[in-house]
Amino acid sequence: MFVVGKTDIGKVRKENQDKVHVKLIDDDAALAVVCDGMGGMELGGVAGEIAANAVFDRLSISYRPEMENNSIRNLLITSVSAANSIIYRKSVDEDKVDQMGTTCVGAIVRKNTAYVASVGDSRAYIIDDDGIRQITNDHNVAQMLMREGKLDVQAAMKHKFGNMVTRALGIEESVDVDYFEEELKPHSVVLICTDGLSSFCTDEIMFSYIYRKPLETAAAELISYVNSHGGRDNVTVTLISN
Repeated sequence: MFVVGKTDIGKVRKENQDKVHVKLIDDDAALAVVCDGMGGMELGGVAGEIAANAVFDRLSISYRPEMENNSIRNLLITSVSAANSIIYRKSVDEDKVDQMGTTCVGAIVRKNTAYVASVGDSRAYIIDDDGIRQITNDHNVAQMLMREGKLDVQAAMKHKFGNMVTRALGIEESVDVDYFEEELKPHSVVLICTDGLSSFCTDEIMFSYIYRKPLETAAAELISYVNSHGGRDNVTVTLISN
């Protein structure tokens, strides 16, 4: 098993509000947490750092190799929910409500299974011999309008407020956490990224850089690709191979 996580400020932003933690737990398991502080918010970077640290610490301390699938599910959901509570309480205490928000993807990859919890529009993908597929759902205006049948894909991509996040950590006292459990083929790669990558790379480009490539090189070259095409956002790439 191999894991790599890289983040870059990009070419335009003055602060990197993306936060990432990755770790090999043992020979058969790895964990990763990726957060994207909401860029229009004054304290997005603070929220991202709080969430990334809180989720990573709780997963690192509480995970046990003998855990059943349902226990891992509960651990991921409660870890992300706890991070939401920490950020929300801080925002209330400092009178900064609506100014502290972040996306979050927390994942444990163990042997041939990926366990993923998600809030916001940072994404998790699986890359294998069948291609690339997105695991997570985007919590943003574009996806909401498509689910409601109000826009097709092309119209959603052009929508003025399409990238506006509709669900994030720290905005409300409680948050609904999406959970996904996916079986992996041998030599699969789990990609976790912020929208600084997914908004500027097609699935085909991401697949071409990652499939059967050294992961350290793939992560660095994906970031270079985004920056060479404007680097308009912070970009974070985490890759886990089983």
